Amino acid sequence: MKYFCYRDNQLFCEDVPVQELAEEYGTPLYVYSKNEILENYRAFDAALTGIDHRVCYALKANANPSILKMLAEEGAGADVVSAGELYLAMKAGFTPDRIVFAGVGKRDDEIEFALQQDIAGFNAESTAELQAISRIALRMQKRARIALRINPDIDAQSHPYITTGLQNNKFGIPATKALETFQYASSLPSLEITGVHTHIGSQIIKTEPFVATAQYLAGLVTQLREAGIHLKHIDFGGGIGVRYFNALRHEMLPVEDGTHDTIPVLGDFLGSFLPILAGTGCAIWLEPGRSIIAEAGALLTRVLYLKENGEKRFVIVDAAMTDLLRPSLYQAHHQVVPAMLDTYERITADVVGPVCETGDFLARDRVLLRTKQGEVLAIMTAGAYGFVNVSHYNGRPNPAEVLVNGERVKVVRVREGVEDL
Repeated sequence: MKYFCYRDNQLFCEDVPVQELAEEYGTPLYVYSKNEILENYRAFDAALTGIDHRVCYALKANANPSILKMLAEEGAGADVVSAGELYLAMKAGFTPDRIVFAGVGKRDDEIEFALQQDIAGFNAESTAELQAISRIALRMQKRARIALRINPDIDAQSHPYITTGLQNNKFGIPATKALETFQYASSLPSLEITGVHTHIGSQIIKTEPFVATAQYLAGLVTQLREAGIHLKHIDFGGGIGVRYFNALRHEMLPVEDGTHDTIPVLGDFLGSFLPILAGTGCAIWLEPGRSIIAEAGALLTRVLYLKENGEKRFVIVDAAMTDLLRPSLYQAHHQVVPAMLDTYERITADVVGPVCETGDFLARDRVLLRTKQGEVLAIMTAGAYGFVNVSHYNGRPNPAEVLVNGERVKVVRVREGVEDL
């Protein structure tokens, strides 16, 4: 989290104090660092120098149009999972030959729309989907480029809701059926089998699952080649984890559980599996989302009330599960820090929102610096899976989003009002 830091006890995003952002644009407010996003993307692209590759940004992590346009201008590809995301990618300037369409449940109209745009290809996840794409492409007199998503039954060692590579997950074709499904796909009309795809999960913080997946794919590519099926690319998906605990460090901040700090740097992640994949002779496609955008964003919120129920303390803020769903959905951890550091005194409290649900919380039993009514807090590492999951539950308008570039601030999504509901 290079571009969020404290200077003279004030939290800055790049060269702008977040307190000033909260005062000018209100709260709840999503704040993104443009330069952190760009540096994160460029780190992926640079690591693949000398390898035929594509870095396809996963729109599901954050689909703000200004951020998409910025990445498209960098030459990124796009990983989409719906016609809506495909539309957003095209509108932002991603070229069709760098867009890949994934997802376990593509409708006929979505397949038709993607074929009309002549995208780079589909990541197909079942024989039924292969049949649907073949049928639609044949009717449209198009040729659909296909990669088969294989489920290698490898444990990503992540939260069960975001683990996608196990046999009991809904995603992909079982590894035991890989060869016969490739052979079947090759027999269907209007399909061109170009690659293999895996994505074993999200927020993976160990290299071992990636190494095991790469080794499996290298063996599969060899097996397919021996069977006369020659692939052009391996789409390795995404899933590289980021820092949620101790995202910011300062002598005044409580130190969070250090066992969660042992996350390899990007170079170690990529270095663990790229040589294995490169040895296949196939082009390598990656689909990072969280690892590009998560640490580049924070959610600002203002303290409305402080409350005690017996021994339990609550910090009631104006952001809610409708603004950041991850803590309620996954019991996910986000560091909560003040915009201004002015005390060493600590409390243990739940940080909760106004929504009428017990599950509406941003932090539970969290050691925090003592806060006061009206203070601005920052929920860190909130750039991914934040705004994309907002809702109007309880009649709550959507928050605003701003993009910071040095000293400059651009509103990239206007705050909704009640009249917009």
